Amino acid sequence: MKHLTPSNPIFAQHQTDHCLPPRPASVARKAVIWVTALALTLLLWNVPLTAPLQAQGEGEELEMLDEASPVDAPATTSPAPSVAEEPDERSLLDTLIDGGIVGLLIGLLSVVSLGFIIEHSMSIRKNTLIPEDVADELETLIQQGQIDEAIEASEDPHNESLIADVVLAGLRRFKASEFGFAEYKAAVEEAGEDQTGRLYRKTEVLGVIGAIAPMLGLTGTVLGMIEAFNKIAATGGTARPDELAGGIGKALVTTLMGLIVAIPTMIAFSYFRNKIDSLVAEAGKRVEQIMTPLGRRRQQ
Repeated sequence: MKHLTPSNPIFAQHQTDHCLPPRPASVARKAVIWVTALALTLLLWNVPLTAPLQAQGEGEELEMLDEASPVDAPATTSPAPSVAEEPDERSLLDTLIDGGIVGLLIGLLSVVSLGFIIEHSMSIRKNTLIPEDVADELETLIQQGQIDEAIEASEDPHNESLIADVVLAGLRRFKASEFGFAEYKAAVEEAGEDQTGRLYRKTEVLGVIGAIAPMLGLTGTVLGMIEAFNKIAATGGTARPDELAGGIGKALVTTLMGLIVAIPTMIAFSYFRNKIDSLVAEAGKRVEQIMTPLGRRRQQ
């Protein structure tokens, strides 16, 4: 397959269209996506896990009531309400903060991952890449021989889509030379490959996050174990369990958080890649159907 050179005016025009500054609507949509991703991430991380101190306080209260004498009962039971009023209910966010810098990095990756998942869910779908109304409009214009009108329709920002960009490349090649009817298919294939590559590159972020998150979790595990063993060395091997709990807890927490981020991210990555394959195949058939009248017109 031959490729267009940068000196070709068609290629330059095609690239210029894709280098235009983002429209305000697009910028606003991206801002909404990232704000939504941040809000949803904080909501998910605030899911409560356990309330260990509350349960412990209630157990101690029962023991105190059983062991206290009638004379001492008022004095021993008076502090009980304060224990029940201040339960230490832990959430995923508290657990994430316990992971230190590594935990915060994993939290940042979770926001980025969720943001791209939301964005891909909105952009990698049939109604966005292959809008049927745009396809029908282009097909009608080409069948009627209104090539200039079809080009204008493809360039319309409101019709921006994969199918419009691919058809636009074929129409420009068709109009560019006397033998455009024999070359437009090559332009369509090149534009299709370019659009497909752009879609795949969009999903690479999810693949990178899915690979990095477990590695960060492992890094936190190593750091936590180093902290625990340093505590043992500093106390001459007489460290109490509560002194070792911090380092061991950090080791386990970061591993858990890395897996929580990586597993759904990799699932989403695989899903979007498969969806791109199916949508690109469908778009190829639709573009061929739209562009078929060009070859018939020149042959007649």
